[in-house]
Amino acid sequence: MLARQTGARSSRPELADIVRSHGVAFRAAHRLCSVQHQALRAIERCRTAALGGELRQCDACGTRRYVYHSCRNRHCPKCQTRAKERWLAARRAELLPVPYFHLVFTLPHELNALAQGNPRALYAMLFAAASETLVEFGRNPRWLGGEIAATLVLHTWGQTLSQHLHVHALVAAGALSESGPWVRSRRGFLFPVKALSVVFRGKFLEALGAALARGRLTLSGSTAALGDPRMQRSLLAELRKKAWVVYAKRPFAGPGQVLEYLGRYTHRVAISNERLVSLEESAVRFRYKDYAHGARRRVMELCAPEFLRRFALHVLPRGFNRIRHYGVLANRHKRALLAVARAALAVPEPVRDCPAAESITAFWQRVAGLDITRCTHCGRGTLRLVATLTPRPHPPP
Repeated sequence: MLARQTGARSSRPELADIVRSHGVAFRAAHRLCSVQHQALRAIERCRTAALGGELRQCDACGTRRYVYHSCRNRHCPKCQTRAKERWLAARRAELLPVPYFHLVFTLPHELNALAQGNPRALYAMLFAAASETLVEFGRNPRWLGGEIAATLVLHTWGQTLSQHLHVHALVAAGALSESGPWVRSRRGFLFPVKALSVVFRGKFLEALGAALARGRLTLSGSTAALGDPRMQRSLLAELRKKAWVVYAKRPFAGPGQVLEYLGRYTHRVAISNERLVSLEESAVRFRYKDYAHGARRRVMELCAPEFLRRFALHVLPRGFNRIRHYGVLANRHKRALLAVARAALAVPEPVRDCPAAESITAFWQRVAGLDITRCTHCGRGTLRLVATLTPRPHPPP
């Protein structure tokens, strides 16, 4: 994918600027896994001469423009727009004409250290416990008695980049019964959150206990497995005493509001460039919402190494899928079950509004109304390719 190089740089820093300024020292001082090294290196090189690109020239005024390649790393805040729009187009075709509920399943902070040492295992347990809880409640005749339609999205961060492990669940207000009709949920209600919390906790701790018994989990910063049965029992007992949190928001008004929500949550990284305020020597300042005090907007200052340490916590294991679908939307049976659900709701098959193979030029024209081939200097000419730029191993800052 190609990215345009803008003419004037804003004084506001980007994540890439912080990595370029402090990444080498941070990586040397901290023990990182390969995927964390890879993510930081990709962000550092994104849209620079290090990745190569093209030189384009206006056929009217002769102005030349360098266009460098994007890194396309999923943790880069500048490389998710096209992926998000493609994903949204696919999801738009799957939305049902019913209200949707937003639920959040959160792990206690006592599990943070264990998740740092075993991210793939803990994240998989979180997905399994949350999805199995929702599917089980959906199939229960007391609540719905059918297959729900749910999408779950993993988030590992809070507003200050601290570790906050949770999944967002977007669930249709109803279920597809085994006999065919769509069973609608009660108005403004899906499942009781206290009961969801208890079942969610039980399922997660059952999986965690089994993993501990196999001796496959380690604490962050340690190579020793948690093999002491007394330590395992103590940890599980402490977690069992806590009141686990499942939060449910009021249902969305309709599909349009659902898509607006999806766009905010699905392809976000731990922090966007828009939240960064300044980078001065070794101090990074960024905006956050203080939910403990009415979601007030505040500014936090961290030293650059601490900022990068927090960011690196949220780099996902290689190949880990942070967006998953269940019930009617599960990949194995999605096409057939969605067709049955639409028939039950008397709605036609949707028409996709985004072509499968779309050029970058057409994409930016459709999404942002931006013609990236138009010369920004004279506003009349078209930028034509005049040279291909090979990657440079050590580009200037």
